[in-house]
This record gives sequence, C-alpha cells and structure tokens, in this order.
Amino acid sequence: MKTLLVPLQNIPMMTSTLDVAVRLAHRTGAYIEGFPLRFGIPQYLAAELATGILLDSYEVKSEAELNDMRDFFEAFMLKHDVPRSAGLGRPCFGWLETAPEGEDFVGSYGRAFDLIVMARSDIDAAGPHRRAIESALFESGRPVLLVPSNAPRSVATNIMIHWNGSTEQARANAFAMPLLRLAEKVSVLTVVGGQAVPGPSADQIVQQLRYNDIAAQSRTVELEDRDTGEAVLDAVRAEGCDLLIKGAFTRTRLRQMIFGGATSYIMEHADLPVLMAH
Repeated sequence: MKTLLVPLQNIPMMTSTLDVAVRLAHRTGAYIEGFPLRFGIPQYLAAELATGILLDSYEVKSEAELNDMRDFFEAFMLKHDVPRSAGLGRPCFGWLETAPEGEDFVGSYGRAFDLIVMARSDIDAAGPHRRAIESALFESGRPVLLVPSNAPRSVATNIMIHWNGSTEQARANAFAMPLLRLAEKVSVLTVVGGQAVPGPSADQIVQQLRYNDIAAQSRTVELEDRDTGEAVLDAVRAEGCDLLIKGAFTRTRLRQMIFGGATSYIMEHADLPVLMAH
C-alpha cells in the first residue's frame, strides 16, 4: 500500500483520519495525496444561489474553506515528518488542486490509489458524507480505511479478520495482505450464530494465511443476545486490536437499511480503524 488517498472535510474526525494515514505511511513508505471533498450543491439550492449575491457568498465561503483544508493538510504532514513529494523518497505527500465537486469523484479518482482513507460514518453523519463513503466502496474497486474520532496510537500491528464466508470478505482479505504481512498478530474471527453465507471455514482461511507466511490464529465467539456487528466489535476490543478487516455489504444496502446489518453497525460504532471492501 504505497499510495493513499485522503479526501479532506471540515469535520472534527479529520485530525484522527490524517493521524492514521500518516502512521500507515511511515510503516509502508507511502505517498499520501489529499484533496478537498466538495459536496455537490443540491438542486433545490442551485436556483437560489444562481440569483447572484447568494452565489457570490457561497463561492467566497467555499474558496476560503478550500484554502483552510489545504493549509491544514500540509501543516499536518510537515509536523509529522512527511515532506512534500519531490521524487526524493517516501513517505511524502501531495495535494490535488483540481478536484471537482461531487461525492462521486471519490470513487472514480480512488481507482488510481492502493487505499482510500476516510473518516468513518456515524448515526449523525450527513447524507453527503455517507454517499462519499459508498462511492469509495462501490465505485473505486479499492479498499477503504474508515477511521474513528479516537483512533488507537498504533495501526495494523494487531489485526482481526471477521470471516463470514463471503466474496466481499475474501476480497477485503486479499486487499489487506500487505498489512497482514506487517502485523505482529493476526486473528480470524467466527461469530457463531451471526450473519454469514455458505463458504470456506475460518480454519481454511487461517491455513491460507499461514501458507502466505502469516501466523494467523482462529478465534470463535458466540452471538448470544448481540447483533453480529456488536459481537465483532466486542471481540476486537477484547483482543486489543488496532485494525479490523471487514467485507462491506454482504447484504444489499436496502436490506441493511430495513433489517440492519454488521456493515452498518460497524461503520457507525467502530472505535478502531476498519479496512472495508465490497
């Protein structure tokens, strides 16, 4: 994972998101590129803004916010010993000045990077923030690292994989292989009675990882009276993990909205970084 894309927003979680990106870049020797995530203007506001004064005010505010985000990003990188990219070594950083408006840009531009690092969603997150995460997950073809507001001081040293037998989880595992090889400890978790699909067992995944020189161990927990996502996060905390590998939306988004699901729960409640892929 040598190239990391970080969409910048003016939200409190941005500090922890950049902190995790920097920690990861120092471990892997990565290039970090930031850009301002500018949500598209809703159609019902576009007509009002186009009348003149309101549009001028919106553009001035947007330009000021863009400059603030760039300054914040660059200052954070330099403070944490990540120099500007000059072809002289890594880690290093760059800034994309020409990012267009719209959440869809995250998914399309993210295809050129090894990993997209974003602040995770929560129950209070605005719709555009959620749509930007979904664009990254569904349109980029790349893994997404979702970061909470209070991230652990380490990242990817003690990793847990939530194995549920699914294609999505297998893909997430494959994307995570560079980090799994760097980890000091890797666990493969099965939630007995939890949401799962027919597929290989956790023991088979452990064997695959061991053939790849990753000394993984199998872990099993009972669902008891918890949701699957809650059981996974309880297990992660009990093991002291600093990264969770999770396939995203094994159930469809519609089923997740109606019936709930492990992906939605973990996206809204995880207190550690979560690497997801669809």
